[in-house]
Amino acid sequence: MADPHAYDLVVIGSGPSGRRAAIQAAKFGRSVLVIDRQARVGGVSVHSGTIPSKTLRETVLNLTGWRERGFYGMAYRVKTDIDADDLRARLAKTLDYEVDVLDHQFSRNGVAVQRGLAHFVDGHRIGILTPAGDTRTVSADKVVIAVGTRPHRPAHVPFDDSIVLDSDGIISLDRLPRALTVVGGGVIGIEYATIFSALDVRVTLIESRDSILDFVDREVIAGFMHQLRDHGMNFRLGTRLEAIRIESGQPVAMLEGGQRVRADMLLYTGGRAGATDQLNLAACGLQADTRGRLKVDPKTFQTAVPHIYATGDVIGFPSLASTSLEQGRIAACHAFQQHVPPAPEFFPYGIYSVPEISTVGMSEEDARARGVPYECGIARFRETSRGNIMGLRGGMLKLVIALDTRRLLGVHIMGEGATELIHIGQAVLNLGGTLDYFLDATFNYPTLAEAYKVAAFDAWNRITPRDTCGPSEPPPPDPPGAAP
Repeated sequence: MADPHAYDLVVIGSGPSGRRAAIQAAKFGRSVLVIDRQARVGGVSVHSGTIPSKTLRETVLNLTGWRERGFYGMAYRVKTDIDADDLRARLAKTLDYEVDVLDHQFSRNGVAVQRGLAHFVDGHRIGILTPAGDTRTVSADKVVIAVGTRPHRPAHVPFDDSIVLDSDGIISLDRLPRALTVVGGGVIGIEYATIFSALDVRVTLIESRDSILDFVDREVIAGFMHQLRDHGMNFRLGTRLEAIRIESGQPVAMLEGGQRVRADMLLYTGGRAGATDQLNLAACGLQADTRGRLKVDPKTFQTAVPHIYATGDVIGFPSLASTSLEQGRIAACHAFQQHVPPAPEFFPYGIYSVPEISTVGMSEEDARARGVPYECGIARFRETSRGNIMGLRGGMLKLVIALDTRRLLGVHIMGEGATELIHIGQAVLNLGGTLDYFLDATFNYPTLAEAYKVAAFDAWNRITPRDTCGPSEPPPPDPPGAAP
């Protein structure tokens, strides 16, 4: 290479979309440089987002014995006294492993990595401020911006990273609160609220809207909130936060109407903003929106400057690690004129709350809004033998079925293993499958996956005349809630 700083592709950021773009381009035989502002690769996903929050969740479920409480009662614990050190120990091991895997992937594929803060000099040149304080400039034929996001921190919230925190600060606590206020009923707020509730921390969730997780089927959310309330979690919905005050060393949330919510700590989850403020986007002809996000072509992920792409959370919806990985791959393929088959229509959402939620396709509300005639089938996990063995008292799986074609429209799951189980429904949806697949399929026994068959028979009972035999032996007239 005549110019030692000339790369076919420079990727700014090493999160899911950045690393996938880099490795995909390297597999095409292209020269690739990844620039990351953090000391270790992995981006927000590895260091403060996806991996830490899910590791925290798994640690809490294991140490509290949450999964066994259906048998042994709510007082059951694997470890009696759980402190912040217990949570950090597993997190450190997990992050070390993730970083080691990424370092190995970059090395094996010949991807160069430069630590430092990147900024555009012009459309093809990028300056890098290294940790040592030096600045070097590299040039690139193509660029992928994959800088991710950071928590939105409005000026009126008195963050101190001790008792008033954002989602980055909550994973590095040096002590656990006895009471926690969570502001925001989105995915991040719900995940952390339920994780701390599983630790028997007294949690109050404040949300200005009248409901939480609006994109999830309402019947599933109703069951979800019932379980949380049953465990002692409090909700303040449809109430606006007016101020946060510190009184006697504790944060007090002041709500409209005079309500006051006092706790040991407060977690503010008011959305996230793209980490584009230090990129000097004007130098390359780009401009971010008010939340730091970039607009792209949704099929190619090109920005308004054709040789510059943007992927991952910095482009906004859906802001999932799973979709970000695919965005990075598609961007690299398009940048180097490689064919990419169209992405499947349906992809799942996973909410790693306690209990977890996953959804794919239309909700009941979506079908109603679109005027699609439909019927639903529901299975409770306790109706399956596997659910009984596990001591599950909550959890459900819901199928939304088109009445005229019997095609599957959507799957919605709440409970143990929801984010794993959803992929069966995702496959059937993307292949245009119908209710009959679940009626005729043989599932391992005993498994939670049997809930698909239970829900399918429930839907079949609702849409089929009573004197009509099903594809196999019709379900007996058992009491409501019994398995067929």
